[in-house]
Amino acid sequence: MIEVNELTKRYGGRTAVDRLTFTVRPGRVTGFLGPNGAGKSTTLRMVLGLDAPTAGTATVGGVPFRDHPRGLRHAGALLDAGQVHGGRSAVAHLSALARGNGIARRRVDEVLEEVGLSDVADRRVGGFSLGMKQRLGIAAALLGDPPVLVFDEPVNGMDPEGVLWARRLFRRLAAEGRTVFLSSHLMSEMENTADELVVIGRGRLIAAEPARHFAARGSRRSVVVATPRAAELAAVLSAAGASVVPEDPAAPEGPAAPEDPAGGAGRLAVTGLPAARIGALALEHRIRLDELTPRTASLEAAFMELTADSVEYLAGKPR
Repeated sequence: MIEVNELTKRYGGRTAVDRLTFTVRPGRVTGFLGPNGAGKSTTLRMVLGLDAPTAGTATVGGVPFRDHPRGLRHAGALLDAGQVHGGRSAVAHLSALARGNGIARRRVDEVLEEVGLSDVADRRVGGFSLGMKQRLGIAAALLGDPPVLVFDEPVNGMDPEGVLWARRLFRRLAAEGRTVFLSSHLMSEMENTADELVVIGRGRLIAAEPARHFAARGSRRSVVVATPRAAELAAVLSAAGASVVPEDPAAPEGPAAPEDPAGGAGRLAVTGLPAARIGALALEHRIRLDELTPRTASLEAAFMELTADSVEYLAGKPR
């Protein structure tokens, strides 16, 4: 278990992490989300004893990580896949870590097999792709067979097969009863992988709750409607209090609405009214619908909405 209590980190006059309190429990994958500059990496470094907090505490298994005599047996971490000596082979890198933590040499071969690097174990790491370095970093995290695992952007640079492999690995590790704390900017991966979320912005806690609950907090749910009389339906729905915009052409296409002579066919994204009310209004005005699709709560939409005031770097708009 990872427990963070009133954790604070200041650099001069800037507060990077501001009184964070949350718990990462075993048996589930906990995602760690926040905009760029939110303080995620700083928080992870304090959890792992790499940076000292200005105030507050962070413990792994009930004690500060620095107090564990052989760290890799208690927590494994991947924070930066590039922080490996490029002149070493994969097996040499892992063997050095094993010796320093009192881990048997055979475990090196086991984790190389686990991450799919056995065939390149003797190659120098400097020739590895980013995806291969990520796999090596995951192997290092697994080396001590620890109960706590921390990963910062672990699937960057991986191909689709690698991303799927990593997703299954994280879920399996959690199913074994381990604590898995996973930071990523890939919302699709969080939706497919995380059971719980810790969300921060500008160093402060925004949410710590099940992923499905966080996604449901977003208010911008919409209904996609396709009709041959789009302009007329838009007027009807707007009069009933809905917000209506043309459907994003980049969104997945549903059944195409037949064109009418007036050129009014189209797909609309409607917010502010439920699908049942939209259908009833269309029937009342005798407007045919070719599609009526409620969109489920989206983790990405909720994240964008609930962290909007915490974005430090906004393209084209200095904050």
